[in-house]
Amino acid sequence: MLWSLIPRAALIVVAGLLLASPIAANDSEAEIALGGIVLKPSTDLRLVSEDLFLSEEKVTVDYVFENPTNRTITTTIAFPMPGQPRGLLDTHYAYGEQREDWSGFDFATRIDGRPVRLQQWDRAMIGARDVTDEVIALGLPVYWTDTDEGNPFARISEARIAEALSHGLALRDDPRFPERVVPAWEGVTYFVREQVFPASSRIRVQHEYVPMVGGSVGGALYPNVRNDSDYNALDDYRERYCVDDYFLAGVDRRLAAVSAPGRQGWMSETWLGYVLSSGANWQGPIERFRLVVDKGSTDNLVSFCMDGVEKIGPTRFEVVKTNFEPTRDLDILIVKFVSYEN
Repeated sequence: MLWSLIPRAALIVVAGLLLASPIAANDSEAEIALGGIVLKPSTDLRLVSEDLFLSEEKVTVDYVFENPTNRTITTTIAFPMPGQPRGLLDTHYAYGEQREDWSGFDFATRIDGRPVRLQQWDRAMIGARDVTDEVIALGLPVYWTDTDEGNPFARISEARIAEALSHGLALRDDPRFPERVVPAWEGVTYFVREQVFPASSRIRVQHEYVPMVGGSVGGALYPNVRNDSDYNALDDYRERYCVDDYFLAGVDRRLAAVSAPGRQGWMSETWLGYVLSSGANWQGPIERFRLVVDKGSTDNLVSFCMDGVEKIGPTRFEVVKTNFEPTRDLDILIVKFVSYEN
């Protein structure tokens, strides 16, 4: 492949993966009922503080919860992990041919400093609809990959495919290949625990793990791509990551700096997300919220949607809020620049 074509080719990757950016989540009260796990608002428990650190190497979140009532509360707490990306129709790009094994990402939880063991629940989800029981009843796996080997509908009878289609469990996702049928669900992992909140007390909960990140080589931020009227991916960047003209000017300056005579400069993207919206499930706002984002290198650029951002170090940015009620999830874009000899 000619290097001059890589930005446009990589845009194909971006278009698919912008829809499946890996995300982790805030704790939320949950109900395990017939049909699966339901995240629900808490009418009693309060989230006093949340201290969140995000980087591509590590995520840590430190909560303080309060039970202001005069009774002990025992409830199920769920930490939902990102749904497994469905991948791309163009399976030349191998991102969608793999599934994440959560046993290898070092998820650790401590309650008041003591390590606790969590249960892992794997569910098949279509949006907010839990279809795990239906999927299992058809003898199909919760997790699947976007290849002939990993797609369960590539190996079963037409009658069973028709049954799955009639129940909304399958779909034809590519008009170019009308015979192609894939699952309509994605596999989602929940880590759950039973938590006791003593009356009139506060509990500290800490999570730490290695995040699953997305990304691409190239992307829609190359000048020749973002100015191409045939592509509108830049609109997604502006909406998802709050990329503005100042950020784009920085991209252009960095590309020029790594494209010295005799060298070819290029960039790559890393996408990191976190579900903040479930933090609104607790009674009242988060009294104190602190976010620190580490972009990894002083040569990198970072963009995300949050006001009140302050630079607190060479690679770190901080947001502090009081009485914070999150209304959207957090998506972080990190852009890296390198060069090689022509």
